[in-house]
Amino acid sequence: MYIYSFEKVVVWNEAKEFTKHIYTITSEFPDTEKFGLTSQLRRASVSICSNIAEGSARSTQKDKARFTTMSFSSDVEVMNQLIIAKELSFISENNYRTVREKLESITNKLNSLRNHQINKSTENK
Repeated sequence: MYIYSFEKVVVWNEAKEFTKHIYTITSEFPDTEKFGLTSQLRRASVSICSNIAEGSARSTQKDKARFTTMSFSSDVEVMNQLIIAKELSFISENNYRTVREKLESITNKLNSLRNHQINKSTENK
C-alpha cells in the first residue's frame, strides 16, 4: 500500500489523533449542541489535519506554507471553541487541560513547519 508523504509528518499524525479525541469528547456534549459546538469542533479539528494533507500535495513551499497557516488557523478556532465549551461546562477542567496541552503541541509543530517552509521558499529564489 502506498504511503502518502503527509502520513509521515509527525504533526499530521498528532492532529489526526487529536481529532479522534475531539470526536470522543464531543460525543458527551448535550444533544442540543449537535449542530452547534459539537459540529464546529469536529469540523475545525478535521480541518487541522486535512490542511496539512492538502498542503503536502502543493508544488511550491510558499503554497505548502499557506496550507500550514490555514491548519494553524483551524487550531486557534478549536482553542476558542474549547474555551467556550469549558465555560459552558460541556467539558471538565481536567479534560480541558489535557486537550489544551495536545492542541498547544500541535500549534508549536505547525509554527515550526511553517517557518521551515517559508525559509525553504526564500532559499529557492
